[in-house]
Amino acid sequence: MARAEGPAASLTIGGVSVAPGERRTVELPLARVFSHVDLNMVVQIVRGRRPGPTLCVSAGIHGDELNGVEIVRRLMRKPSLKRIRGTLIAVPVVNMFGFIQQTRYLPDRRDLNRSFPGSEKGSLAARLAHLFMTEVVGHCDHGIDLHTGAVHRTNLPQIRASLDREDTVRLARAFGAPVIIDARVRDGSLREAASEHGIPMLLYEAGEALRLDELAIRAGVRGVTSVMRELGMLPRSRSTRSRPEPTIALDSTWIRAPASGIMQPQVRLGTRVRRGDVLARIVTPFSEEETRLKSTESGIVIGMTRIPLLNEGDAAFHVAEVERPTAVERAVEAFQEGYLAEPQEEEDEA
Repeated sequence: MARAEGPAASLTIGGVSVAPGERRTVELPLARVFSHVDLNMVVQIVRGRRPGPTLCVSAGIHGDELNGVEIVRRLMRKPSLKRIRGTLIAVPVVNMFGFIQQTRYLPDRRDLNRSFPGSEKGSLAARLAHLFMTEVVGHCDHGIDLHTGAVHRTNLPQIRASLDREDTVRLARAFGAPVIIDARVRDGSLREAASEHGIPMLLYEAGEALRLDELAIRAGVRGVTSVMRELGMLPRSRSTRSRPEPTIALDSTWIRAPASGIMQPQVRLGTRVRRGDVLARIVTPFSEEETRLKSTESGIVIGMTRIPLLNEGDAAFHVAEVERPTAVERAVEAFQEGYLAEPQEEEDEA
């Protein structure tokens, strides 16, 4: 999968050639479903007249994760793309099958993000993964993959990446999420497949499945454009507003319910907790019995369940271990206040 060297090089996706200075939308045919309906993967391409990197921004690998779909929509509306250097390849919905059915999975019940790099003659998931790698990722120098928490789980805006490469750390910091997690790549994931082709990939996690979260969306749009500025694809911002420095998490742990019942949370996303702090009370409508769910780690709450009905052993709170929890908590508060205070449709800063 040879990558384009810049706008001067030819770029062909789905048999459609896109010249420097052009903006095109290409529809890649997916498998025809049993109801005889044809589905397509929509790819939006913006090429600058001047040379620069090629960045892929993808959303909807899990079909029920909607924040990324809206992030891509707002990104493609930004006037600053008229001044882009290099090439932006954006895919608002990779897993169109799951998107239509409002599910994480494909019709064959496979998780697309465990099916990369895929194969041309494998399962439906393998074929879709192969198509995406061949027609989109293979052209790119860098990638940003947009996700949310799983169904009934919500995540604090965070970047997950393999931080063993200096350029990946630089882009992760440029994105501007309050927490960066040095996350190992999972077998069959897009990050693993991209890494094997020398393409550094950031994974942005924020919000929950089947919901639109305005804070997560605004932070995602700003994060992607900040990475593009860091890569030299867009002009540097003239804004004098400062943003809190992201914190790299040393590790993260899911805190599980010690008993079954109805959870009454005592903390929220971004809260600083110490080992032994009470995260929630677990009660039951059938007795006066009450159990305290305590943190086994010190750090910042970066994820939690939205379902208050817990069985013993269910994952309830995700805590990231950080060096300075108090400073991170303040940074999270400033991050939330800053984004929610902005107009819904941000103007370009440069």
